Amino acid sequence: QGQFVESGGDLVQPGGSLEISCATPTNILRFDAVAWWRHAPGRLYELLATVGRSGAVNYTYIAEGRFTVSRDAVQNILYLQMDNLQPEDTAVYYCIDAGDPTLWGPGTQVTVSS
Repeated sequence: QGQFVESGGDLVQPGGSLEISCATPTNILRFDAVAWWRHAPGRLYELLATVGRSGAVNYTYIAEGRFTVSRDAVQNILYLQMDNLQPEDTAVYYCIDAGDPTLWGPGTQVTVSS
């Protein structure tokens, strides 16, 4: 069982935007880094971004320019703002402790379709 619970997934039209989030019951700053991943059926798991304890974000080429990560260190929530969504962004989205990638939560389903 993962350290985070993801939420906010929805059905979105192509070109639309969506913000999803993940929450942890513990202090989010105790993690050296938290990562957003996604997985679509028949495809490999894809790393989207990693947030360090300082709040610095590293985006992969998949997320750069369209996705934005933010953090509420008081509420212990991590957000992923996704813009200009396309059908190929359809996937289950997860956030995990980057230091312990063996623990995954339920994820949240994002479907991009007209």
